[in-house]
Amino acid sequence: MKKNRFHACATCEHFSAKRVSGKMLYLCTRLGFETQPQYEFNCWSPKEHIRNLMKKEEDSDGAY
Repeated sequence: MKKNRFHACATCEHFSAKRVSGKMLYLCTRLGFETQPQYEFNCWSPKEHIRNLMKKEEDSDGAY
């Protein structure tokens, strides 16, 4: 199976980034856990613009 280069917490619709006391706090709003932008989980739901990029890339894979 081909690895999805877009798959990461930062590209998920449930990813939240907030600055708290001068530090960045990254959260998964679905699970309620702290995370990091580069982490990958099976519950990933890509943001709309990421879905569009994936579709565009998929469509161009077969083009010559």
